[in-house]
Amino acid sequence: MNKLNNLASYIDHTLLKPDATQEQIIKLCNEAKEYEFASVCVNPYWVSLCHEQLKESPVKICTVIGFPLGANHTVVKVAETLQALEDGAEEVDMVINIGALKSGKTIDVEADIRAVTEAVKKTTNNNQTLVKIILETCLLTEEEKVLACELCEKAGADFVKTSTGFSTGGATIEDVKLMKKSVGNRLEVKASGGVRDLKTALAMIQAGASRIGTSSGVKILSAEF
Repeated sequence: MNKLNNLASYIDHTLLKPDATQEQIIKLCNEAKEYEFASVCVNPYWVSLCHEQLKESPVKICTVIGFPLGANHTVVKVAETLQALEDGAEEVDMVINIGALKSGKTIDVEADIRAVTEAVKKTTNNNQTLVKIILETCLLTEEEKVLACELCEKAGADFVKTSTGFSTGGATIEDVKLMKKSVGNRLEVKASGGVRDLKTALAMIQAGASRIGTSSGVKILSAEF
């Protein structure tokens, strides 16, 4: 990891603040094109704008589903996913039903993940549109994190992701290592929440993350190796 463009390819350039403006979203897209980030990650309302801004670019458009609490009905998550795909989303990051998981309702949790995953795969008819499942690890026990990873794998997801960045904590090295150990090479891991500098980003990658969700991508790439 000694080239800036290699590091850029790990980064989902993120702006999920509720008060983000159109001007800020356009700036996000311009930065993503300039630095060649893997994607921009925005709230669903802004997907169509990003699609227009990035249509001549290899930068992907990622959006969030059931964000940030994950407690929506599955039918709502599926509808939100389908609308996002129609608007131009190429990756979706869905929040699991955290309360259901902690209540032992594993059948419901798996079905929730599977419904969104199948909606994506059937609609896009390819394996290029990625589904990343946000566990919100700061709210889970170690056993629940492992269980959540298992359910994501059974339901056909592509990634497990640590955090929304809107709860009580973000990504940790320990959680990334645990998640990677749980999914092996079968799924990938995205570290998100609190990754604000080069040292932390590199540590997350070393721990097993193949994507980094951060609003500090420009700062990270501007740091000296």
